[in-house]
Amino acid sequence: MLAPFIEDKGWHSVPDVEAHITGTVWKIEVAVGDTVEEGDTVVILESMKMEMPVEAEDSGIVKEIVCSEGQAVSEGDTLVVLE
Repeated sequence: MLAPFIEDKGWHSVPDVEAHITGTVWKIEVAVGDTVEEGDTVVILESMKMEMPVEAEDSGIVKEIVCSEGQAVSEGDTLVVLE
């Protein structure tokens, strides 16, 4: 899902941060209201006893965290909503 917002003269869509693998949310690295830059780690997943960072694909502000530490997630599940 994409969250649109107006940037200067047009629309710019900030993609939600999604799980890229099936695993367990090990640690949430951000809070609502935090500003993140492209490439920042927002969540760390554990899968097969390995820690896998999930990075923001775009800059934005954390609008909502839709997962919790210890939660099982599937590939493609939304973890964090940016605006």
